Amino acid sequence: MTRALTRTSFHSAELVRVLAELSLLDTVEQGDAFAEKLGQWVSFTDAITLSAVHNASTSGPSGMPEGVTSGQRLALDKAFERVQAGLVSSIGRLPKELSAPEVDTLNDPAFAYEPYRRHYQAQQREIELKLSPLRVHVREVLGQSSPRLRKLAALDAALDGILCEREGRLLQKLPSLLEKRFKHLRQGREQATEWLADFCQELQTLLRAELDLRMQPVLGLIEACQLESITGQHKINE
Repeated sequence: MTRALTRTSFHSAELVRVLAELSLLDTVEQGDAFAEKLGQWVSFTDAITLSAVHNASTSGPSGMPEGVTSGQRLALDKAFERVQAGLVSSIGRLPKELSAPEVDTLNDPAFAYEPYRRHYQAQQREIELKLSPLRVHVREVLGQSSPRLRKLAALDAALDGILCEREGRLLQKLPSLLEKRFKHLRQGREQATEWLADFCQELQTLLRAELDLRMQPVLGLIEACQLESITGQHKINE
C-alpha cells in the first residue's frame, strides 16, 4: 500500500513545500508554530467541546470487539488505496483545451486563466466528494472497536466539525494563488504556448499536494488501527 502521505510536521507538508517552490508563499515559518496557529483556529467553545469528547467514557455494550479485525483493516486499506488511486488518476487527466489551447484564447488576460480556475475547483470538489464518505466510514469502523479507537473516532469527528470550514476557506484560495503563477509565466509570452506545459505540470503538482494534505486524517485513523494491532500482538507474545 502506498503510504507516501505521512507528514511529520505542518511545515514539512508537501502542499507548503510546493507553494514555496512556486513562489506563492512569502515565508514558511519554522519551529513549533503549528500548535500556536491551531490554537488560533480553536475557539474557547470548541476547546470545551474537545475536552468533553476527550473525557467522555468510551465503554461500549458488552460483547463489543476489542479492536479492528484483520479483515476490517484489510478492507480499510483497500478502500483507501481505491480512493487515492482514483483521485490521483483524475488529477493526471488534463483536458486538451487546457494543455493545448488555441493561442487566441490566451490573448485576453481577463479570462485566459478562468478555464484553469474552473478545472482546479472541479478537482477540489471531486476530492471532497470522495474523501468525506471515506473518512466517515473509517470513523464508523473505529467507533465499533476498542475504547481507544472509539475515542479517536470521536475526537476526529469533533475536529472535523471544528476545522473543516476554516480549512475549506484556505484551500479555496489555492486557485487564486495559482493564478499569480499563471500570469507570471505568461508575461511577455502571449503569442506562444511553450510555457503552458510547465504551468499545467505545476497545477497538477499542486493538486496532488492538496490531496496528500487532505488524506492525512483518514490515513492517520487507518494507521492507528494498524498500530493498535501491532501493540496488541506484542502484548499477546509477551
